[in-house]
Amino acid sequence: MSRGGRGGKGGKERVRTARKRSASSTRWLQRQLNDPYVKKAKAEGYRSRAAYKLIELDERFGLLKGVEGVVDLGIAPGGWAQVVRQKAPKARVAGIDLLETDPIDGVEILQMDFMDDAAPGRLREALGGPADLVLSDMAANTVGHAQTDHLRTMGLVEAGLLFATEVLRPGGAYVAKVLAGGADNHLVAELKRHFRTVKHAKPPASRKGSSEWYVVAQGFKGREEEA
Repeated sequence: MSRGGRGGKGGKERVRTARKRSASSTRWLQRQLNDPYVKKAKAEGYRSRAAYKLIELDERFGLLKGVEGVVDLGIAPGGWAQVVRQKAPKARVAGIDLLETDPIDGVEILQMDFMDDAAPGRLREALGGPADLVLSDMAANTVGHAQTDHLRTMGLVEAGLLFATEVLRPGGAYVAKVLAGGADNHLVAELKRHFRTVKHAKPPASRKGSSEWYVVAQGFKGREEEA
């Protein structure tokens, strides 16, 4: 895949238009070439720019401090798991994704659909104990219809929440990707029922034009306290 030399305003990389490449894919490629987080990820050995989203969320909320068990929902390509291993090298880590994910030292990876009835049990078995943190960077395939896309994504967030309430130890946290506008009122109410604090955050590494936000729920109350 050819690319032009440096030129234009600000010395940005230009992508030569290929006959078979759509205008949207050309724009995506050019954005990737000029994204400082993409360049930084390559330089620092992370599999994706998404690693910096978790790094920034951790800096703000202290998510990885003292964790002993972490579950990564939607682990591919593995950037978040790399950060977990770096920040909490002694923690047990289990992840799941429909996509194939290259092995990561110290991480148990399942290639299967999280919505499969067998997935939660397989994840708990892979983790080998309770979790202190459940991370979800899962996103539903978008169809271009805002309401449908929102409902699909919220369905994944709710499924992740149900799993989190089954695997987290008291005091644990759940972090999930949501779309612009954040979690809806019903979901926020459910999160507040299970966690002491619930906040929305958009880390700096999340592209300005992106509709993604993250909901950060901390201080799991534990199953015994649930009414």
